[in-house]
Amino acid sequence: MESSYFLVAHGSRDSRPQVALKNLGVLFEKVLADSKPPRRLRAPLVETGTLEFAPVSLAQQLEDFGKRTRAVGLHLMQVMPLFLLPGVHVREDIPREVALAQASLGTDVKIELQPYLGSHPGIVYLLSSQIRHVKTDAWILLSHGSRRPGSEYPIELLAAQLGAVAAFWLVSPSLQSRVEELVNIGCRYIGIVPYFLFVGEITDALAQEVAKLSLAYTSVNFYLANPLSPSVELANLILDLTRK
Repeated sequence: MESSYFLVAHGSRDSRPQVALKNLGVLFEKVLADSKPPRRLRAPLVETGTLEFAPVSLAQQLEDFGKRTRAVGLHLMQVMPLFLLPGVHVREDIPREVALAQASLGTDVKIELQPYLGSHPGIVYLLSSQIRHVKTDAWILLSHGSRRPGSEYPIELLAAQLGAVAAFWLVSPSLQSRVEELVNIGCRYIGIVPYFLFVGEITDALAQEVAKLSLAYTSVNFYLANPLSPSVELANLILDLTRK
């Protein structure tokens, strides 16, 4: 069944993630259109929104888009969570907002909540493509982290697939403690992969932290990779999740 698509990210007071989200929405619309048969006349209906820091609730954003979906003759809307970890937002907050929107829309439009972005196995290849040509003694995969029990396991698994060690911004092991461990075993070229979606306040703070580490460990060269950003490759991962 033909559907519309709503890409939902966390949201931020910083304008940069919002701009990046819009750009990713445009790229997703393009790869979606390219994936359809040439005879298809209707342009894909795609919208972006956020869980937090939006003028209205996510439920209201979904309800409004559901009405647009119905107005163009569609009866299915797919919600794509652009989150990297299965935390409270993915497991509780977004499903609750979807349920509220569904109750308001009734049976005219069905909302399907698809798997979160970080669940796609291709995410490891997207990350590795950013670092494969950089020579280091060791890599650190840095994630936001959560105090939710077991939340570190997906990151540790992903880090292992990348040949890296895991560190967390919010909880231990911290970036500084991981750097200290690696320096103590003789590493002098250390790469850091930020497992974050889009440039923003946290990635700014991370860059400052790496600058401090460079001053503290003058014999060590640090390489800070870019966070995940809008790209055709990322848009294709989202497209693949619509088929799950």
